Amino acid sequence: HLQLVESGGGLVQPGESLTLSCVAPGDTLAPFAVAWFRQAPPEERLGISCINKNGEKTYIADSVKGRFTIARDNAQGTVTLRMNNLQLEDSAIYFCAAGDIDDFQVVTPFWIRGHGMDYWGKGILVTVSS
Repeated sequence: HLQLVESGGGLVQPGESLTLSCVAPGDTLAPFAVAWFRQAPPEERLGISCINKNGEKTYIADSVKGRFTIARDNAQGTVTLRMNNLQLEDSAIYFCAAGDIDDFQVVTPFWIRGHGMDYWGKGILVTVSS
């Protein structure tokens, strides 16, 4: 059973940046596409970015396009979400998830509500506040 751990969250001011990381301690993310989701209760959890197994294909939701970037380093076993110019509405719990979905599914909203994601982290809090 793959366990995912997120790190890098915290409290920042509007306009600042954070980089979230997702790792699978003692295991590897290489066989999986990996996605980042976020949830600000009472809203539903929705996907914001996904990356395929070799890192060559990505999907970025319109809500964060131009500000957030997803990347992976399979040698290091990490998937990162670089978040620039954070805004108040970016405050949420951020989750990483992994699943065996194909490249076509990665670049479409197929996974955006969690379809195809078999493994989940516990989430990490990002708070943007002035």
